[in-house]
Amino acid sequence: MWRVKSLDAILATAQKKSLHRSLGPIQLTLLGIGGVIGTGIFVLTAEAAQKAGPGMMLSFIIAGAVSAVAALCYAELASMVPVSGSAYTYSYAVLGELVAWLVGWALILEYAVAASAVSVGWSGYAVGALANLPHPIIIPPELAVGPYAGGLFNLPAVLVALAVTGLLVIGTRESATANAVLVAIKLAALAAFMWLTLPVLRMENFHPFLPNGWGTMGVIGAASSIFFAYVGFDAVSTAAEETKKPQRNLPIALIASLAICTIIYLLVAAGAIGAYGAQPVYGPQGQVLSPGSRELADACTALAGQALACSREGLAHVLQSINHPLVGNVLRWVAGIALPTVILMMIFGQTRIFFVMSRDGLLPEALSRVHPRFRTPHVVTWITGVAVAIAAAFLPVGQLADISNSGTLFAFAVVSLAVLVLRRTQPDRARPFRTPLIWLFAPLSVMGCVILFFFLPWQAKLLFPIWTAIGLVFYFSYGYRHSHVGRGKTEVPELDAPS
Repeated sequence: MWRVKSLDAILATAQKKSLHRSLGPIQLTLLGIGGVIGTGIFVLTAEAAQKAGPGMMLSFIIAGAVSAVAALCYAELASMVPVSGSAYTYSYAVLGELVAWLVGWALILEYAVAASAVSVGWSGYAVGALANLPHPIIIPPELAVGPYAGGLFNLPAVLVALAVTGLLVIGTRESATANAVLVAIKLAALAAFMWLTLPVLRMENFHPFLPNGWGTMGVIGAASSIFFAYVGFDAVSTAAEETKKPQRNLPIALIASLAICTIIYLLVAAGAIGAYGAQPVYGPQGQVLSPGSRELADACTALAGQALACSREGLAHVLQSINHPLVGNVLRWVAGIALPTVILMMIFGQTRIFFVMSRDGLLPEALSRVHPRFRTPHVVTWITGVAVAIAAAFLPVGQLADISNSGTLFAFAVVSLAVLVLRRTQPDRARPFRTPLIWLFAPLSVMGCVILFFFLPWQAKLLFPIWTAIGLVFYFSYGYRHSHVGRGKTEVPELDAPS
């Protein structure tokens, strides 16, 4: 179980059974932006406000800094191993099959659970947009939220997850083209938000700046939760096999998408805080209330005016409150149109992870079947999409985001460690992109991921080892015995290659 699959074997396998290369640097960067800018800023701003108040700007900086050093490590490995699989593939080549399996299993939490979280976030904006039409369309409360808020299941979240899955089955290039259009719409809406809020910000709204301090229900706790806002940049690396000139284009897209998104996040957060305010909501005895809890929902109901922490559609609520109801309603529609780009990237990333794990024999090989017409891994795409829809139907966005973060932080830490090991064991291998100051940035990435993990809510920290144990059962009951590397089969025969 400590066997490794050499980088040369990985590259040979990808050449024999690969996907069509159709993505350039601009499309790839837009995929990264589409994957990053979404629920984190449109929805989780409210959760950040409840934990950190105006200090959530520091939370965005902390989460962005950890993501930045991880992105540099990702860029080096992605340029060396331009194949699908992301952290799973890198771990297989450097740290062995068992670690690779655990990373791939953790990435299910990152991608699939994140797609569910974004579907739930999309639902909040979509329900609000329909309710504000000239002839309102009211979604019954029982079908607009899950049991956690008194409903039956979240029907809009289910529908959007299945619709995006269908688009991904049709084709990668078509998905990327649709994504580019939606990303442009999304950036235009956020630019309008900044244009309207930044000129009217009031400095008194930034005080007290750290109402809950730095702890679990403060700045670092908020950073752990809104780390979700940066999840998605690594999905760029899962598109390696569908990228033209990947050694050059992957590092460009990874770093450019993350830099652009960090700047946008800080400006949007400043606009929301300064124009409207972002102080937390407290209980009757002055206690800090957890985001997504029934106690917070009750406290919000009792408030005369709605705090930012109480809104399911935070940015639209801010614009309405500063006398721009029309733009606020447009923003609802933009979120409704554009948030599916994030769902697309998450499901895209998950299916490519499954595709490569299946191609390596660790999962049933039926999962790596490519559609004869669309040339996409359609079987695993539909399986993932249905699972995402089921989770979105019943769970709240904040809880899903925290669960997703636990898997993401583990994967990022392993990638950063793999870069260091590979520098030591294969120092002469060609590296089209070299992470600068690797012996500083990689340890910082590992340390940052560990710290953020321990500041996650206890439910997410408890679920991760349970999920890992379930993964080990799957590995030793199937993957260990069917592994191609374990059976001495390190390449895929030519006849398996898609035409």
